[in-house]
Amino acid sequence: MDQSVISARDLDLTFQTKDGPVHALKGVSLDIEKGDFVSFIGPSGCGKTTFLRCIAALEQPTGGSLTVNGLTPEEARRSRAYGYVFQAAGLYPWRTIAGNIKLPLEIMGFSREEREARVNKVLQLVDLEGFGGKYPWQLSGGMQQRASIARALAFDADILLMDEPFGALDEIVRDHLNEQLLALWKRTQKTIGFVTHSIPEAVYLSTKIVVMSPRPGRISDVIESPLPPERPLEIRDSKEFIEVAHRVREGLRAGHSDDD
Repeated sequence: MDQSVISARDLDLTFQTKDGPVHALKGVSLDIEKGDFVSFIGPSGCGKTTFLRCIAALEQPTGGSLTVNGLTPEEARRSRAYGYVFQAAGLYPWRTIAGNIKLPLEIMGFSREEREARVNKVLQLVDLEGFGGKYPWQLSGGMQQRASIARALAFDADILLMDEPFGALDEIVRDHLNEQLLALWKRTQKTIGFVTHSIPEAVYLSTKIVVMSPRPGRISDVIESPLPPERPLEIRDSKEFIEVAHRVREGLRAGHSDDD
């Protein structure tokens, strides 16, 4: 059996607000294996990002258990188990692209030589060679997001958590970055957790698709992808792809009807 790097059991999270409790997650149980590419899809407010933030120790569950590499999320964060890519690139405009990528390495105390080597390596990984000296405003939105991914990869964590990183980009750029992300995943063998609102994106990228219901966020389906590892964009016209997309759509619809 594969090794579970992320394991949730009956995970609950309730936010206390001035208007009363908000149940963000309810009874979420899931295993993510080493090397999986897992997409989380569901309606807005269903807890996709909240679950990712729990993994990253940015939110504290109020019930159940969650481990990352066999550790608590807080311990995993201290051991630098993951990189996190947010919806916005979040690059500092006064730092070059290389300077932005170096920032976490500086905080972690890597030597100058090691910082330079890692920056060069990750710029190659995301096809941004030659752009290290540019500033964020000199790059397109897609290139900025690739730089953000490079920053998350710089300290070589085994897990990459991505919260709708391509949601604000146009479809052509998004398709291109989907292709590049698959190639990156294949080269690095990272375990990836990926939040998206896009059914085609979830089906194209993933080895496993987690369909979530409206709040309180529950898992309504977990789909193991039958698609081959090699996935040209044209695979989206195949019978297998369309069948998986249909099952995702049905899972989303069933989640909504359960809520009625």
